[in-house]
Amino acid sequence: MKKMYFIAVYPPKEIIEEVKVFKSDFALVYDNSKALKNDAHITLFPPFSRETELEIDIFTAFQKIDTQMSPFEIELNGFGSFPNPKNPVIFIHPENNPHLEELHNKVKQQFNFAKYSFHPHMTVGYRNLTWENYLKAWEKYQSKEYKTKFLVDKILLLRHDYKWIPIAEKNLREA
Repeated sequence: MKKMYFIAVYPPKEIIEEVKVFKSDFALVYDNSKALKNDAHITLFPPFSRETELEIDIFTAFQKIDTQMSPFEIELNGFGSFPNPKNPVIFIHPENNPHLEELHNKVKQQFNFAKYSFHPHMTVGYRNLTWENYLKAWEKYQSKEYKTKFLVDKILLLRHDYKWIPIAEKNLREA
């Protein structure tokens, strides 16, 4: 049997709850029910599918990720979007952060079987967001203010069991 996995950074509960307010707005006002499916996070390695009997290999690779680096702060500042008519996305925009890039590169050293470009973001509206509703939402959100920051001190490995659940974590720590 196959399962889906991915690697991410999660903010603390308070920020997850703040972001849920925006996601609820997308569900209610812009008919974007999928917005509420996942908690706020920044993806370091996108979802991939593997046979469950190979899960031990995923754990092993996850444990090999070099997390010898100091915990660091990420600043979230306003909203951004990927204006793809087939699959538009509105997200909370993290400020450019060399530490996040470094962490992503460390993940990529162990999980290098998929080619993808790294555009850090915290998704708010996506999946069943129509192009028309994206345009309406973007009109409101492009100038909406939202600023906060949080400490990144660990990464999580998640598995999809009807919803995404953390199955392993690895703390960042100084060498």
